[in-house]
Amino acid sequence: MDFQRGRAKEEPEINLIPMIDVLLVILIFLMVTTTFSQIAELQINLPAAEAEKPAEKPASINVAVDAAGHYHIDGSAVADAAADSLSLALRRAAGGKPDPVIIISADAKSTHQSVVTVMEAARQAGYSHITFATQANSGK
Repeated sequence: MDFQRGRAKEEPEINLIPMIDVLLVILIFLMVTTTFSQIAELQINLPAAEAEKPAEKPASINVAVDAAGHYHIDGSAVADAAADSLSLALRRAAGGKPDPVIIISADAKSTHQSVVTVMEAARQAGYSHITFATQANSGK
């Protein structure tokens, strides 16, 4: 049923002016509320360091003890196995350097007394820095 016989049909139209007004108001609102702040760079003063020259490597004396109980100080054999003669040999090997490090390289089968004799000789010579040379296991 057509109740509007005498009227001409009007095409619907979209009025763009109110939509443009709303968009302009939104645009103005965004422009006013937006802040344009610059990100400030941090001023950092890094600490400075000066490397010092490393301390000199202390003098060392290598004392080797073999399985038979023979002593070698810096590669030269010591004839007498007494602590007094070992002490004199250690002082000669030190050459006047103060408190050298005594490195004891003892054979695994050398006696305990042989190592203790070297330690006693170092004490008599006045040397208190003693260390032992070892080697890593071969994965047994």
